[in-house]
Amino acid sequence: MSELAPEFEQPLLKIEKKIKSLEVNPIENEKKIAALREKLSKTRRKIFTNLSPFQRVQLARHPLRPLFSDYLSGMFTNFTELHGDRLFSDDPAIIGGLAEFNGTRCVVIGQEKGKTTAEKLKHNFGMSQPEGYRKALRIMKLAEKFSLPIFTFIDTPGAYPGIGAEERGQARAIAVNLEEMMMLQIPVISVVIGEGGSGGALALGVSNYIMMLANSVYSVISPEGCASILFRDASKAEEAAKALKLTAQDLLKLGVIDEIVSEPMGGAHLNPVKQFEILSKSLAAALEAIGKKRNYSEHRYKKFRQMGEFKT
Repeated sequence: MSELAPEFEQPLLKIEKKIKSLEVNPIENEKKIAALREKLSKTRRKIFTNLSPFQRVQLARHPLRPLFSDYLSGMFTNFTELHGDRLFSDDPAIIGGLAEFNGTRCVVIGQEKGKTTAEKLKHNFGMSQPEGYRKALRIMKLAEKFSLPIFTFIDTPGAYPGIGAEERGQARAIAVNLEEMMMLQIPVISVVIGEGGSGGALALGVSNYIMMLANSVYSVISPEGCASILFRDASKAEEAAKALKLTAQDLLKLGVIDEIVSEPMGGAHLNPVKQFEILSKSLAAALEAIGKKRNYSEHRYKKFRQMGEFKT
């Protein structure tokens, strides 16, 4: 577990340090190690069965949480990356291309945050520029041309808000993606693997089937941004997270998403391989179910029109 782990995970970190120190002499400390491991398991279960919305936000941002590149290498084969938007440049914050999923040819597109400092800077912390969304749409149109299903992986704090991005039409790039994705005549399946922030996330999320990992979040704004605007105090982010209804559990109840994908106890970062297996099964089932639809664009239209309906 990382030293940068959220505060609520610190008790687990202390127990793990004790176990590590005793493992220098494993034979002599066998009973103590066994007792501590049992304590670690019980403590982890107690913590992770009572997570608050803001704690899930912290888990979604966990420094060791698997990124899109991990899911790409762990779940897909024969990946061929496609670059550039044919208008301005290539945006490393979005990675996309042709691949195979369980032997089925497909297109996979996702937002990449990067792990090391150099990678984070290269991928701009997962915050896409207009050319990133245009590249994603270009790849989606290619998928439509060859009747390939699309998988999108969402993990971004939001679209990049810099001056250059705005000058090159950030808002329009996102809006065009929303419109064009709605009309795609192929199945589109999206999964939120970490942060699903604002229009930057929605630009890859107009799908026939939307799922979220249990400890991911999906919201119009970050808790800190919401607190700064509504409460004039960013320190009230925990209160804002509760009000935003941004957890997978809340969004399933509201009908915004279709499925919650479970995570290994303690979060996806503790057992990435297991997480890949769990998500692969969910994606395969979703693809089989959605593949039976005849008019994918009409299905998406009805799906999104039903969100927010209420009766007086």
